[in-house]
Amino acid sequence: MLTEMNMGDVIRLRKPHPCGNTDWVVVRLGADIGLKCLGCERRILLPRRDVAKRMKTYVHKDEGGSASSNESS
Repeated sequence: MLTEMNMGDVIRLRKPHPCGNTDWVVVRLGADIGLKCLGCERRILLPRRDVAKRMKTYVHKDEGGSASSNESS
């Protein structure tokens, strides 16, 4: 089953990146999902089906309103 993802979601993959980190942020959506490693900031592109297979859990689910929630007076 393919899960619904949004830009800015932080996900945890099953296998660690060579830098040792397992958390990634979603930076591109489409047929391929763009991910950026939160440890070394390396960017990768994976097919949507591979991301769904490798994903373990959501660390932080971005609700889409965080970019416009600037409440400085």
